[in-house]
Amino acid sequence: MHFDQRTQQALRDVGLETDDLRAASEAVVEAVEADAAALEEFFDERDAVYSDMDMAHSSSDYPEHAVEYLDLTTHADEMRGWLRFDTWGVYVEDGRVLPDESVELTLGPTINDRVRFAPDRETLR
Repeated sequence: MHFDQRTQQALRDVGLETDDLRAASEAVVEAVEADAAALEEFFDERDAVYSDMDMAHSSSDYPEHAVEYLDLTTHADEMRGWLRFDTWGVYVEDGRVLPDESVELTLGPTINDRVRFAPDRETLR
């Protein structure tokens, strides 16, 4: 079970039993795995994506990125990996698919920001 001790105790205090906690924990793990698969599929389906990333050498508000791959691993409620573009890559932590068909990832050094990616610039506007 990935809930820390305080969270487990708080959930027990509101009436959840150990089996309920285990079921909730398993549901979280399944949701994270499903999100990771959906995020990888988003990038695998496209040769290029657009983002709201602030890039010093881009003349566009929504730069285009040629994508090689997104490789994610999950452990309990954590999602981490590597997003490889054509000439550079970045560490990824967490992510989600948004209702408008875009995705959002937390990119590590050297970006250190939450970035939205979409199949076209119009989605980001």
